[in-house]
Amino acid sequence: MRASFDLSLYLVLDPVQCGGHDAAIAVARAALEGGATIVQLRAPEWHKRAWFDLARAVLPITRAHGVPFVINDHVDVALAVGADGVHIGQRDLPADAARRLLGPDALIGLSVSNPDETADAQKLTGIIDYLGAGPVYATPTKTDASTPCGIDGLAEICAAARLPTVAIGGIQAHNAADVMRAKPAGLAVVSAICKAADPREAAAALRAIVLRART
Repeated sequence: MRASFDLSLYLVLDPVQCGGHDAAIAVARAALEGGATIVQLRAPEWHKRAWFDLARAVLPITRAHGVPFVINDHVDVALAVGADGVHIGQRDLPADAARRLLGPDALIGLSVSNPDETADAQKLTGIIDYLGAGPVYATPTKTDASTPCGIDGLAEICAAARLPTVAIGGIQAHNAADVMRAKPAGLAVVSAICKAADPREAAAALRAIVLRART
């Protein structure tokens, strides 16, 4: 049985933006202390052994906080370290194949950027668990990202989706409240925490914005 999960504050942990392996571990720990509810490792510039080493170091920290830890794209790394699941994109391993490899208990997310991809994702209910919608705004952290959907596009995706949907792409503290008006289940951020002078404080501030939007 798949564990429950909370998309309120979704940290996409990029070790390059954090400043390296050790800094990424420190950022993950601080973000969890500040209220991050799920952590995804995404290290597109790193080779797979470095992914494995960092994932193995971060996993016990997320477990101590009772927060899911997922791996971006690489099902083999997720299996090797015993992560809670994966997040996959439109051009990655198909979701049904990832589910067969990871089993019924894994957490699987899928990226969508427009209504057509969202409609296709609805057919995967029971295979995937949540959607990552965006990019909402242009972002330098993912150079191959789709065209930004904007707040209106995000709202359209969230209204159509039958799965919990987390917003991603260019989200910072100054625009987070605007993004929440589109009614996503939460916010996924990269540089807003990874590059913050105080990742714990940054996470707490973002989590507070999400909670205020629900009241």
